[in-house]
Amino acid sequence: MKATRVLTGITTSGTPHLGNYVGAVRPAIAASRAAGVESFYFLADYHALIKVDDAARIQRSTLEIAATWIACGLDPERVTFYRQSDVPEIPELTWFLTCVCGKGLLNRAHAYKAAVDKNTEAQQDPDADVTAGLFMYPVLMAADILMFNAHQVPVGRDQIQHIEMARDLAAGFNHRYGNHFVLPEALIEEHVATLPGLDGRKMSKSYDNTIPLFAPSEQLEKIISGIKTDSLAPGVPKATEGSALFQIYQAFASPTECEAMRQAYAQGISWADAKHLLFKRIDQEIAPLRARYQELMAHPEQLELLLQAGATKARAIATPAMARLRHAVGLRDLRSQATITSIKPIKTALPSFKQYRESDGKFYFKLVDGAGKLLLQSQGYASPQEAGLNVKKLQADPRELANLMAMLNLTFATGALLEEALKALQQLKDAAA
Repeated sequence: MKATRVLTGITTSGTPHLGNYVGAVRPAIAASRAAGVESFYFLADYHALIKVDDAARIQRSTLEIAATWIACGLDPERVTFYRQSDVPEIPELTWFLTCVCGKGLLNRAHAYKAAVDKNTEAQQDPDADVTAGLFMYPVLMAADILMFNAHQVPVGRDQIQHIEMARDLAAGFNHRYGNHFVLPEALIEEHVATLPGLDGRKMSKSYDNTIPLFAPSEQLEKIISGIKTDSLAPGVPKATEGSALFQIYQAFASPTECEAMRQAYAQGISWADAKHLLFKRIDQEIAPLRARYQELMAHPEQLELLLQAGATKARAIATPAMARLRHAVGLRDLRSQATITSIKPIKTALPSFKQYRESDGKFYFKLVDGAGKLLLQSQGYASPQEAGLNVKKLQADPRELANLMAMLNLTFATGALLEEALKALQQLKDAAA
């Protein structure tokens, strides 16, 4: 049975903290050990250039993040672990995808729209300080995924749109040049732990409330002692609900240890003692990883060799794949003209419906033609069943389109696409007959 390819990118723009470890690093490494999975982990240093213009910071972050993943147990013999910039086929594929990407698709990207909205509210030019890198981010991400024909990409809900865009670009390319790309699926991380920071809000560099993952023991204890708590005195029962300290403890402790801590809360443990228990429990898990991390940080040449070996593994897939793609688009050896007449005509792909959930929590569907062009876009629905019911109505009878437009505010990319949408719906009905 063919292995499922799973791909994860890590942007090299900061220093890993405890929240990164619990929410991303630890579960991803555990997943990489599953049978029947072929895992790709890459350091997204091209993506970092969109956010960071400090060259030393990007180099330092690359070193810290690579050391973190290896120290935490990622096995470079089992997975493909590489630096994005060491695979030149990725930016080349980005250009290929750019040439089949409609600008309207990128106009709808959340990050770009957010930047435009912010500028508009400030009464500035809508594109002020918006780089082409930010605008093109979804295409580079699609190239990361499609270069290795990943089947699944673990993402949070805020990243689902990027996977949808990658699917649209893959479908558009396949329509023009033949079936080259797998359409990737978003692997939604529903149960990923989100740690609170020192102030109770989500642990994030944006809030400056993080706990560095590999801080020395003495510093770690001092930082943990600064976690915000209420003013309840020792001996007064305390609630675990809403306690940032307890939530962090849960992410590291066993069920038995958590129950003991609950009892201690109920019996009025002092905050100082609770923080000391939290420090000991975290340090117990992190101390051996810290030692390996410090060793790797002291010997960056070891990490460089690992990344170069990973790039060799990655390019063993990417180089022949790009050779096929170059031939497909017509970038060929001129001596191969004799083969042109033997190329089989490409089958036209059918239109298709796509159902998805947006960051607002609502469910949507859209109709695209065989090339991925948007014909029809729905409003948001409270449930996937409601969206699916209207998709079925349209598939069964294209004449339902007029009724649904009036009742449910179905919209078109442009008014001129009404006829195209009707034709597409009829195509789907005929194909199903």
